[in-house]
Amino acid sequence: MIFGQSFTGADSAETLERLLEPGYYVTLGPECPVYATRPDPAQEDYIRRVLSGVQDHREALSRQIQTYSIGWDVGRISRVTRAILMLAMYEAEFVEDVPRNVAVSEAVRLAKLYDGDDTGAFVNGILGTWARSLEAEV
Repeated sequence: MIFGQSFTGADSAETLERLLEPGYYVTLGPECPVYATRPDPAQEDYIRRVLSGVQDHREALSRQIQTYSIGWDVGRISRVTRAILMLAMYEAEFVEDVPRNVAVSEAVRLAKLYDGDDTGAFVNGILGTWARSLEAEV
């Protein structure tokens, strides 16, 4: 959903209304088993919190990505990778029940899956450096 918003510019409420409607899953289920069933209430709550949180902190997250992607302009990083980085940074900083190392590991896994092994290493480098800087602040 974060990735999709980078194309549409829709706010989180509009995105959620469209993508959480039950009929949407009926059309996607045959393409990908992960979409065969609609999220349960706990999953939907998590999706809502994260999507609106990323939207609310998009500028700050983009600045963090720029700061830790040394030598890269954020505009040159693929949209899918930026979405993954924003998700991981938001989860690690603002979602209490997601440990920082889990957010980083999942981001690396997603980057490899959707953008290739090299991108996984790139994401790991950015998030690793970012996470260490947060630990240094404590």
